Amino acid sequence: MRILYTGILVCLANFVFSQKNASVSFEKWVSLKSSNSPVISPDGKTIVYTVTSTDWAANSYDSEIWMYKEGGEPFQLTRTNKSSSTAVQFSPDGRFVSFLADRGEKTQLHVIQVNGGEAIQISKEEEGVSAYKWSPDGLQIAITKTEADTKRDKTIKERYGSFGVEGEEYKQTHLWILNFNQDSVKIQASKRLTEGNFNVSGFDWSPDGKSIVFNRQKDPLINSGISADIVMINTSDKKSTSLVANPAADGFIRWNPEGTEFVYNSTVTDSVSQFYKNNRLFIYDMASRKSREIATDIDENKNVIDWNAKGLFILALERTKQKLYTVDTKTGTSKPVSLPLDLVAALSFSKNSDAIALLGRNYEGLSDVYLWRMNGPVKLISNNAAQISSWNTPVNEVIQWKSKDGASIEGVLLKPRNFDPAKKYPLLVVIHGGPTAIDFPEPLPTNVYPVMQWIEKGAVVLRVNYRGSAGYGEKFRSLNVRNLGVGDMWDVVSGVEFLNSKGFIDTSRMGSMGWSQGGYISAFLTTNTNMFKAISVGAGISNWVTYYVSTDITPFTQQYLKATPWSDMDIYLKTSPMTNISKASTPTLIQHGEFDKRVPISNAYELYRGLQDRGIPSKLVVYKGFGHGINKPKERLAAIWHNWQWFNKYIFGEEEALPVD
Repeated sequence: MRILYTGILVCLANFVFSQKNASVSFEKWVSLKSSNSPVISPDGKTIVYTVTSTDWAANSYDSEIWMYKEGGEPFQLTRTNKSSSTAVQFSPDGRFVSFLADRGEKTQLHVIQVNGGEAIQISKEEEGVSAYKWSPDGLQIAITKTEADTKRDKTIKERYGSFGVEGEEYKQTHLWILNFNQDSVKIQASKRLTEGNFNVSGFDWSPDGKSIVFNRQKDPLINSGISADIVMINTSDKKSTSLVANPAADGFIRWNPEGTEFVYNSTVTDSVSQFYKNNRLFIYDMASRKSREIATDIDENKNVIDWNAKGLFILALERTKQKLYTVDTKTGTSKPVSLPLDLVAALSFSKNSDAIALLGRNYEGLSDVYLWRMNGPVKLISNNAAQISSWNTPVNEVIQWKSKDGASIEGVLLKPRNFDPAKKYPLLVVIHGGPTAIDFPEPLPTNVYPVMQWIEKGAVVLRVNYRGSAGYGEKFRSLNVRNLGVGDMWDVVSGVEFLNSKGFIDTSRMGSMGWSQGGYISAFLTTNTNMFKAISVGAGISNWVTYYVSTDITPFTQQYLKATPWSDMDIYLKTSPMTNISKASTPTLIQHGEFDKRVPISNAYELYRGLQDRGIPSKLVVYKGFGHGINKPKERLAAIWHNWQWFNKYIFGEEEALPVD
């Protein structure tokens, strides 16, 4: 590890020189560590969490478990070569930490004693373990795993080779049970619990340990989740009982401590409402078999964190903050819980104390793990923010303006620390995906766009929370229904006009970029405006018909456009960038993953060919072997450089070769 680190430092010295006006190299940015998934022990004295670091030699991101014990300092608990340790849990008695990792025999379940020792593998499943849950008494562990190939499957492949039938290329996932003997920890054979032509997704033990509730859907394909039901199975006699079976998606979330009720998520009758409508939470009463809706006073999507003796807790966005709420389970009303953080990402409540582990941050910092006791101060456990304490990070400001149709739009303006409102700055617009995502104030935004380095070069950056973004309520999220691209463009253009009215942007040097839905909006700007000098389209949609027939989430298009191409071609033409390709004039970089199923790469080739045919400067970069995101550090570094080169050329007038030394 020390040799690798030294080598990276040598590389960084070279790259700092080649990145003009940038104090922090792209490698150093990509190499930042992050903390996630804090879990607290039942007695509240120990916290485990994962730390993700960059392994340049293996071209991967490695997640390992760290442990904090009351009164001590955090230390690394696991070291897993060529794999990550994930899905961390405590055993119910707090004696063991369990996790999933591939240590040479596919992803298996391992345990390690809290008081020390080596990790011990306790499962040996041919297809690996997908997920797991401890029984309340700690004597059993429920796991899910994918069905293995049958003899017939193997024979067909041997005789006919590899082929797949659309909509039939999957293996079901089912529940199995492992016994656990804490006095003799070793690999145990699993016993099958569920059988049938269906797929098990989320699940949990009932508090009495006699049953398991799970989400049942017809297959594991992404679109089948819109018809999932909630089922309970008795672990002794395998008798199943259907509990919630609305026409659309139902999903179990959490039991109450007594096991008399549970909270679940449901779209009730609308099979595609999960895209822009608020999710709905219900409590199911086991005695009456009836449900009641809760938390309707929160006009946003709601994420249930826990239901314990202290109450039912949920997280929800409120504009550019994410807050913790407690819900009165009788009246269904909610109230915010005060926390000294702008963004709360995750919480873990100890069962037998008032201690809580949480992951969160304030706007100016990075996400860190904290120890908290409700209504008290937070104690910093990890210290990721220290990594950037000496960096020249930008100043963030939340701004607001009116769009073309009068809609109120917010955005995050990033400025250099020595910002002078009397100067003229180049403007770069960075557009988030989703569309139901959101941009927050943060020191190092984005994954492949070097915002901090551009600001150091003398630019300002605008991140637009355009219509459809999360955090502003269901009505706002629905403003781009049958108005995709068009309304989004209004919001971006009006944001630029608002900044121009302040007198500090150079409108002759402006660029725009985004990934996924942000890539689509950037493509729409390419073919419908000429205000930008350069644009970058990352994994973006260029033609809604092309997208509709090839994406893995066809219901997305049906909901937002309220039609298929065959029932209303006009709306598909109105909202597709390719419709106005003859008006395009902006130099455009296109970035796309080779095997993207969410936005298939045919969209990239279509836009590229249209631009090339018109003689417009354009470049298509295909990241080999990747899907919708760039999830390896070397290719991420390449994508950063490609954007850096493109905008430096067209905005700053600088040609810079990809460094190879």
